Amino acid sequence: MSELFNILVIITVVALVVVRQFSDRRIGETRRWWLLPAVLFVVALRSDGAIDPHHETLSAAMLGAALVAGLATGAGWGWTARLWQGPDDSVWSRGTRATLFVWAGGIAVRVSLAVAAVLLGVHQGTAALLVSLAAMLLARGGVLALRAKDLRGRHGTTTGPQAGEASVAAFGTASKGGA
Repeated sequence: MSELFNILVIITVVALVVVRQFSDRRIGETRRWWLLPAVLFVVALRSDGAIDPHHETLSAAMLGAALVAGLATGAGWGWTARLWQGPDDSVWSRGTRATLFVWAGGIAVRVSLAVAAVLLGVHQGTAALLVSLAAMLLARGGVLALRAKDLRGRHGTTTGPQAGEASVAAFGTASKGGA
């Protein structure tokens, strides 16, 4: 696949994810939260530049580091999202200020990996970024699915965020007023 296509996919997915992350979003009962990350992994692995043929070992290590960075960022993203249960027992999420810090840290790590690859002479293309993005979305989806399942399993109903309400602590429980 062409680098231009990969860049367009990356920009589209990131724009969609960022907009959706910081608005109230219902977490459905669907078990397909892994589908978009799977598609991104396939696109990344089909790319010509997934492994640099001149630096195979170093390139594979950089790709592995991108995968780990994506998983860590996605897990942090999932844990810092605020979850609450609506009046109809549906589960909703929204990113918090802590989520912004997780994103900033993930971007810093990703940029650091790209700079290290350039300094080491390893060509990664967009494949490493796609792998990192897919891993991030996979980890986030998994964490949110687990947290939503836990929240649905509790008795009682909580309310959604009110105007001017402070963000929930980064690793606190999902429900309003809980610790």
